[in-house]
Amino acid sequence: MLVYPSSIDLSSSTLRHLTRQLTARWREIGTRWRRLPGGRQALLALAHLRCGDTYAQLAAGFGIGIATVYRYIREAIEVLAARAPALATAMETAQTKAFVILDGTLLPIDRIAADTPYYSGKQKRHGMNVQVLTDPFGRLLWASPALPGATHDLTAARSHGIVDALATAGLKCWADKAYQGAGRHIRVPFRGRRLKRWKRRHNSSHAKIRCVGEQAMAVLKAWRLLRKLRCSTNRITDIVKAVLFLHHTST
Repeated sequence: MLVYPSSIDLSSSTLRHLTRQLTARWREIGTRWRRLPGGRQALLALAHLRCGDTYAQLAAGFGIGIATVYRYIREAIEVLAARAPALATAMETAQTKAFVILDGTLLPIDRIAADTPYYSGKQKRHGMNVQVLTDPFGRLLWASPALPGATHDLTAARSHGIVDALATAGLKCWADKAYQGAGRHIRVPFRGRRLKRWKRRHNSSHAKIRCVGEQAMAVLKAWRLLRKLRCSTNRITDIVKAVLFLHHTST
């Protein structure tokens, strides 16, 4: 396999931060020797998450075995996921905002047609449902654990406790039509084709506010691994949490 130098569109502070987290992990478990030093392991994990490089590509580039790449990446993801903010923390941050925006996205996975629970009828593809909370400017506040793609957005929001958390905090929330019935604190557009003029105006202004939340989706998909996940579905939640933590440390 040919090997060539490449780049990652992340700051060096992100690399240093992850290196410190891994070094602390090594001290905690009593590691004495590794094939790669902390900085190289951090770079390996970032290349996988940000660029979506495969284990084989990374093994060739870093001069280690594929099994070692798998262990190093899994360790880094677990370290990052453990430090990701919980929903309660996100609610504390959200209370300083005028309102929040709630939306769901589908992370594509490589599954066959037989895997019905992972098939989204809306997107016409297999994936994992992730709920996202953003501030009024579209900045990512929190991303939920991943559920099978067939899960409805409202069902996902309720199962994660988002609906109850927003009601308890008394936060105003803008969301799309999928969240109708979530409660008065979650504002959704009117449904139907032949709407009165004032309802159409309401939907238009609602869409202008809510569309800002799409920026958070772009932030998630900038981590190319999330554009096509080929790992076990049991690991996707940790990957999302790791990306969320890295995003917050880099902004």
